[in-house]
Amino acid sequence: MNTSEGMIAYETVTPENVTTWYRVARVEDFPVNGGACVSYKGLQIAVFNFGAGKEWYASQNLCPHKQQMILARGITGSHQGEPKVACPYHKKTFSLVTGENLNGNECNLATYPVKVENGYVYIGFDN
Repeated sequence: MNTSEGMIAYETVTPENVTTWYRVARVEDFPVNGGACVSYKGLQIAVFNFGAGKEWYASQNLCPHKQQMILARGITGSHQGEPKVACPYHKKTFSLVTGENLNGNECNLATYPVKVENGYVYIGFDN
């Protein structure tokens, strides 16, 4: 994780780069078709439960557009079959698969791998 001017910089982690699987909570602790925020080493991570636990996604909780910790409470849905979240304040929409800003090419999100084992949700980190 990098810091710049006191802000934590979020960086996408790919499944190939995971060195730590962090157990965040039980599956039932997350709302179906919604998100919740968890903390890991000073990072706020939004975790999303799609399809009653069949699909899981994680991204930074920080909306990169206005720098507010709000994405876990974002509006979830899909865009051309791809899971997305929209910031509840600014309506910027992001892919939960790639982190891409679906409204333009600025302000992408960092995303993280998620797995479920034995009823617990884990997020993959590279540190």
